[in-house]
Amino acid sequence: MPPVAPDDPDCPSHGLGAFLFLRSPGDPPGFPFPLRTESSALADPIERLKVALADRYTIERELGQGGMATVYLAKDIKHEREVAIKVISPEMAESMGKERFLREIRITAQLNHPHILALYDSGEADGVLYYVMPYVRGESLRQRLERDMQLPLEEAVLITREAADALSYAHMYGLIHRDIKPENIMLAGGHAIVADFGIARAVGAAGSEKLTQSGMAVGTPAYMSPEQAMGDPNVDARSDIYSLGCVLYEMIAGDIPFTGPTPQAIIARHSMDMVTPPHIMRQSVPEDLEDIILHAMEKTPADRYQTAQQMVEDLQAVASGQPRQGSNPRITRRTMAPQHVTIPPAAPARSWLLPAGVTAAVLALAFVGWRLMAGGGAGVGSGVAAGAYDPSRIAVLYFDDASPAGDLADVADGLTEGIIDNLSAISSLDVVSRSGVGPFRDPSIPRDRIARALEAGTLVMGSVSLEGRDRLHVSARLIDGESGADVGRAGFSLPRDDFEAVRDSITQEIARALRERLGEEVRLRPRREAGATVAAWTSLLRGEKRRKDAEDRLAAHDGAAALAAFLQADSVLATAETGAPDWARPSVMRGQIAYRLARLLAGEPEEAAEQIEVALGHAARALDRAPNDAPALELRGTVQYLKWLLDLVATEREAAALLQAAQADLEAAIDRDPSLASAHSTLSHLYYQTDNITSAVISAREAYRQDAYLNVANEVLWRLFLGSYDLAQFSQAGTSCDEGARRFPDDYRFTECRLLMMTTSPQAAEPARAWTLYEQLVALTPEARAAYESSRGAIIVGGVLARAGLKDSALAVLTRARPSAAVDPTQELSGVEAYMRTLAGDDDGAIDVLKRYAAGHHAFEVGGDLHWWWRDLRNHPRFRELQIGGR
Repeated sequence: MPPVAPDDPDCPSHGLGAFLFLRSPGDPPGFPFPLRTESSALADPIERLKVALADRYTIERELGQGGMATVYLAKDIKHEREVAIKVISPEMAESMGKERFLREIRITAQLNHPHILALYDSGEADGVLYYVMPYVRGESLRQRLERDMQLPLEEAVLITREAADALSYAHMYGLIHRDIKPENIMLAGGHAIVADFGIARAVGAAGSEKLTQSGMAVGTPAYMSPEQAMGDPNVDARSDIYSLGCVLYEMIAGDIPFTGPTPQAIIARHSMDMVTPPHIMRQSVPEDLEDIILHAMEKTPADRYQTAQQMVEDLQAVASGQPRQGSNPRITRRTMAPQHVTIPPAAPARSWLLPAGVTAAVLALAFVGWRLMAGGGAGVGSGVAAGAYDPSRIAVLYFDDASPAGDLADVADGLTEGIIDNLSAISSLDVVSRSGVGPFRDPSIPRDRIARALEAGTLVMGSVSLEGRDRLHVSARLIDGESGADVGRAGFSLPRDDFEAVRDSITQEIARALRERLGEEVRLRPRREAGATVAAWTSLLRGEKRRKDAEDRLAAHDGAAALAAFLQADSVLATAETGAPDWARPSVMRGQIAYRLARLLAGEPEEAAEQIEVALGHAARALDRAPNDAPALELRGTVQYLKWLLDLVATEREAAALLQAAQADLEAAIDRDPSLASAHSTLSHLYYQTDNITSAVISAREAYRQDAYLNVANEVLWRLFLGSYDLAQFSQAGTSCDEGARRFPDDYRFTECRLLMMTTSPQAAEPARAWTLYEQLVALTPEARAAYESSRGAIIVGGVLARAGLKDSALAVLTRARPSAAVDPTQELSGVEAYMRTLAGDDDGAIDVLKRYAAGHHAFEVGGDLHWWWRDLRNHPRFRELQIGGR
């Protein structure tokens, strides 16, 4: 994990755009005048339900609540038994349609299976949809996992087999669950019971389009199949199988397969990332059980179990110790390794003299055995390497000659070797050499075997054919090394005699597809490097898993659990550091954790300072081991910059030296590795603080170009907007604003920037749309910033009204929107109001407001030039007096 760029809105700022649009004003009171009224709340649905069902059920208390429904414990009066009543949320009920829900849910009542929670009753009561189930006295699988984390293997297999049997039965009736997760698997009497089939058919019948339009999502990101996450309306039984595979993974490994800071990030990882094999997390996992998990979790539905019954049969075989009979058995890394081998005294050279009659396939198999037994190849220790394949390790296989006469073999070979050379120049990739891929020309060699032999997470395959007489058609495919699924395609038709154009064009397309595929992975899963042993590498992967768990706990606002997970991650990484004294990466990652803790403790200077010194110590150790290591330089520069931001030095001279050192380290890091998007992002922030707006924009643009999926991509886009806006580059500002609004619709700032763009000449001023955007801004703004952002948004609306020619309305809004001193103690919004008044032609009023602003600020310039906001005032004598007085 590269350091998170210090993008907190509360960081000190010196550029005009920075202090007008980045700083946080604290916790202000409410908005100074009402702009809308709220309708009175409807009567509580549960109270209506209690009254409507009083003759049949006595509702006692709430058992739980989710996004689609709330569950209550109740007493069935007639049968004198406890039941659970699930009440559908009004939003979900409206999306599905009441009549359709009532009609379709009756079908689920016909399900009769020992591992499916039965449906007793359903209906509508005073406009509230509900259905009734048995109340299970036990616990959910989620509760069990929260207590024990990992389950005994035999119990995990039994639970999964019974759940798969339930799914197999339901699938025969055309009923897809769509939300298999530990919360929906109950444990009672030592057996599993699948719950919540009650709304699955109704959801399916309602159709995904209507649910999507309503903003509802069916499924849980941590367990959602790639096709379901993409909104495929035709998800089938194989989606449930994928989700159950994720549940089995969690029971075995003690953690969900993929984590991320947002649901969108988790969904993206399900679609693109390779899952860490369970035996990395738990070495006792049998190979056949691991195969079942990975087979169920294939990215492409056609590569998974085709029926839940097939999964049941394989689980039964594992439970009984019999060979699996699955329809698509996989060959795992460990299955390929000999059980008893004699390691030769020295690894053979990576070249062979071929005896007559030895085929390429035989040579490839020999190469597999040599790699696994002798540990050949850079960075591979003896024995069988552990860990999921790194997708940034690329194997470009020799392209096929697809011409009818077979006369393009030389072109195909030359093109392949040119692509290898070009990709090898990209420092963030680990590209297998020509000699490495040479033994794998035979197309009959399975792709997964090639990937395992070369430890390649991404394969590139392609073909060359003729198109007419004078043109070549070149196609290429990116293939996931573990699953074999296609993850990208490219194709070109170019003149036959322009070989370099063909080579460079296809290389550029492959590089683009790789950036989209790798994204976070380039940062979070560093490739094996010199000095890393197998044990240290395994510890590194485990430490990274714990770190991601800590971030998830933070996202869930569980600070204590997050701190514990960070400390556990640091402890595991310390093991990796000790076990590989020549390897810099564990020290860097430990420093990144200390940096993260310092960021979290920014409000406690002493504690933050302590973590900063810890992080700097880790950086120093890493640089002792590898003086030119780009991530280590980035770490030291980023930590020094945070120390400067938090003002943890005694004198101005020390502060200047610290900032200079931080900038030097960050610039050195990107000189050594230009693909370090996070270093570009941090540099962009730093340049903004020093009023170097042009460099800030350039660095932000490079950060986004290198990695559009950076975990602070929203901050990078926001800074791109701010810098471009400050430089009056309105076209670029509008593009950045629109991109931010598209990718981060819940970030209030990208609603605000659309408002602000309407105050510039390239865009039309639309008062009605401005008020609509203002309402969205108020709705999206976090509570702590609500009053400040409400004032700022209303001030900008005043500017839009002014541009639309509604001067009186504009001035009235600007006057009413002016915040109190408690809301804006530093008078920063006075500068915004002053500019909006110039749009209304109220120059004197603008200067009156600027008097308050100038009392606390003197930044009327950006990048050494007068900011374009004030150019119409520059000849006004009162404005010149303000500038002189401000200085």
